[in-house]
Amino acid sequence: MPIDLRSDTVTKPTPAMRAAMAAADVGDDERDGDPTTRRLEERVAALLGKEAALFFPSGVMANQAAIWIHAPRGTEVLLDVDAHIVHSEIAATAVLSGAQVLTVVPSGLVMSADDLRRAFRPRSRYYPAASLVCVENTHNGAGGKVTDINELRAIRAAAAEQGIPVHMDGARLWNASIATGLPLSEIADEADTVMVAFSKGLGAPVGAALAGSRKAMEIAWTARKLFGGAMRQSGIIAAGALYGVEHHIERLAEDHENARVLARLLDGAGGAAVVPPDTNIVMVDLAPGQTASEIAAAARDEGVLVSEWSATRLRLVTHLDVSAEDARHAGQVLRDCLEQSHRVTQRLSRIAN
Repeated sequence: MPIDLRSDTVTKPTPAMRAAMAAADVGDDERDGDPTTRRLEERVAALLGKEAALFFPSGVMANQAAIWIHAPRGTEVLLDVDAHIVHSEIAATAVLSGAQVLTVVPSGLVMSADDLRRAFRPRSRYYPAASLVCVENTHNGAGGKVTDINELRAIRAAAAEQGIPVHMDGARLWNASIATGLPLSEIADEADTVMVAFSKGLGAPVGAALAGSRKAMEIAWTARKLFGGAMRQSGIIAAGALYGVEHHIERLAEDHENARVLARLLDGAGGAAVVPPDTNIVMVDLAPGQTASEIAAAARDEGVLVSEWSATRLRLVTHLDVSAEDARHAGQVLRDCLEQSHRVTQRLSRIAN
């Protein structure tokens, strides 16, 4: 079997998780409520320090429900230019909520409060009104970067100055908590609504949750229904998510260590430069003359799968199906591919000159 580092979404449910799903107590979630889903929602709300939570089929739907709650039609949502909501949710903010995104170009790896303040438009009848700020923690496009808690507080304050709420895309918030040692609730306290995903680091096959006030979750229920996310015996999949919450959060530290192993092996190999990982995502910027497609193909031939993040950047993501031994082996394979490619590039350059 190949070592699959394309994403932490490729994990397979563990035997124990499958057993929990098979044995789940279920009901009609739309009519009377599903008991296992209720337990998951209550557990997530408690972990995040929110009044209530709502189970969703996907993180994209949960993010878009949050935007639907907060952003009236004809307003704009401010967020990092490389945010998942911008690049990977198919313009859903415009399609579903009738709002537009105003992207904020960060001065560092991720958006700061100062970046955000510079991006707010002057209040005018000629400009769309800002209605929501979104933060992504950890930040996928920045290589699993954790936004510092003090910066999150400053972003919350900047939004409050404008009288608007904050939504946190916390698909990998579990990783941020483990990396910083901060309770999930302390990080989540800096947003009005928070989305967390179960199908990434926690290894569940499907699902996400949105948490916030009880009033907000009542509105989110309507959004979920409107977006086609109503579920019946949802406890079967909620049980997998609940198992991940109860058993797979602390072990994320292993994924972070495996990411650091990969980073050490790959930084400088064949002229590549690695973005130092905060969590479980490793971004590898290639040397001039190398392409992501070339390196990914060479690694695939050796049994290692990686993502082509851009023409010159690879993304590697560690997860519960990648052991420490797998990480070391995959790192060595990729190192060899990078160095071999670099030798070929140099040889061709000498010939050309």
